[in-house]
Amino acid sequence: MRVVIVDDDRLVAVSLKTILESDAAITVAALGYSGEDAVILYEREQPDILLMDIRMNGISGLEAAERILFSDPEAKILFLTTFLDDAYIIKALRIGAKGYILKQDFEGIVPALTAVLGGQSVFGEDIAEKIPFLMHTKRPLDYAEYKISEKEREIIEEVALGLSNKEIAQKLFLSEGTVRNYVSVILEKLDLRDRTQLAVFYYRHQ
Repeated sequence: MRVVIVDDDRLVAVSLKTILESDAAITVAALGYSGEDAVILYEREQPDILLMDIRMNGISGLEAAERILFSDPEAKILFLTTFLDDAYIIKALRIGAKGYILKQDFEGIVPALTAVLGGQSVFGEDIAEKIPFLMHTKRPLDYAEYKISEKEREIIEEVALGLSNKEIAQKLFLSEGTVRNYVSVILEKLDLRDRTQLAVFYYRHQ
């Protein structure tokens, strides 16, 4: 797994590199110290995952992520920050970040990267608890309007809970390939880009 780390605190960036490279499966391709660095390094290195802070000098991590995702909608961006601000969390979800975890949870960084590489979205426990309230709206969703079947609705709920295709397949007694096909059809019906946006869509209409 090739990772680019971007954090405006150079000591933190170097410390993260040390932590990540203690795992033989991870290679830190480059270190950056600003949002501008993130955009440049992502394009140059094409990492599997971009691990990035949010508040930085110049353009923020959120702004950098928007630029990167505009150019490459498949980019896997995981935010690692000390800030639990509601506005940051909502923005990260809406632009399509694959996760948002807190720096205080050092032990959870490598598992989070592994999960993101595997196609899952990852949010720290404190953040996950806030998401349903942050994304809540008063307008209930009429799934029939989108021609969403009952089985598709079940799968949407499991995706929103953070389950992988394999875990959903085991829970609903389906093959992993069938679940993958269901997710692709659901994303097309709802005109969404990825699983993270699907989870946001679900919570916004709960």
